[in-house]
Amino acid sequence: MGAAASKTTPMAQVTDRPKVSSSGYDITRMPAAVIQERAKALTPLQRNVALNSGTEVAFTGVTVDGSPHDNKRRGVYVGSISDLPLFSSDHKFDSGTGWPSFYQPIDPLHVIEERDTSIPFMPRVEVLDARSGAHLGHVFNDGPPPTRKRYCMNAAALRFIPEGEPLPDKQPTYE
Repeated sequence: MGAAASKTTPMAQVTDRPKVSSSGYDITRMPAAVIQERAKALTPLQRNVALNSGTEVAFTGVTVDGSPHDNKRRGVYVGSISDLPLFSSDHKFDSGTGWPSFYQPIDPLHVIEERDTSIPFMPRVEVLDARSGAHLGHVFNDGPPPTRKRYCMNAAALRFIPEGEPLPDKQPTYE
């Protein structure tokens, strides 16, 4: 994943995107005040990862609900700020990197992929939560079939919902 570094845009701008994903989830950008309020419930590390493109140390990551980076349970990973379903355990694999890795998102519209040149000698593709703009990690072209992608995510930017538990509302309301 690499060291944390500043980038040009701290939070991705969502433009020309559908407001509802193909799986029926509202992906309208959350109000900034709601993002900041929800971020208050996170630990300093979790806030740094999500809001400042930080990176947790490999093999140490824990989701906001306390699941380890190498969690083997079945379920869904949602954004720590947005509650948007991002990745399924059905698409998770052990990449040996020390970060939760997936070969595809639940819905391609639930993530934004943006060029990241914060490390000049190593251009990467950053992955952001489409609803909150929070940093999740990076995607690389060295994953397994069928996509050959490795979505290398920070556990600190995710919350795990075990199979059988209800997923968040498709149409959230913000107070």
